[in-house]
Amino acid sequence: MVLALTVCGIVVALVVVGLFLFGLRRRLIQRSGGTFDCSLRWDVTEKPDASGKGWSYGVARYNGDRIEWYRVFSYAFRPRRTLERAQIEVAGRRLPEGEEELALLSDAVVLACTHRGTRLELAMSEDALTGFLAWLEAAPPGQRVNVA
Repeated sequence: MVLALTVCGIVVALVVVGLFLFGLRRRLIQRSGGTFDCSLRWDVTEKPDASGKGWSYGVARYNGDRIEWYRVFSYAFRPRRTLERAQIEVAGRRLPEGEEELALLSDAVVLACTHRGTRLELAMSEDALTGFLAWLEAAPPGQRVNVA
């Protein structure tokens, strides 16, 4: 009986520590500012997939001429993906379709892009989308920016 209570106590303590570390990591990512909630689907086909598969929920952070994308459900302090402003080409935008609406945040807008030849989709709020497009268009003189 004592062993069972000890094991349960250890499991509860590990869960609490794990949740604390998730929160601490997110706080450290957001500390420098310029972050927004952003789901990402990497290496997609030309035809939009309404099944909702492949989406990963994350947090994106502006860092100079790059956007660093972090998975929410990860303990890694390094970004999972880094997108350079000069390499991002926006192909279009759309609203989530079908089961995709369940996989994304309620007010999300899907932005179809290419980055170094790889097709990807970013889903973010309308406000975050406005900021993202403004950031893309604010490239230093001499850099090409492709916004559809």
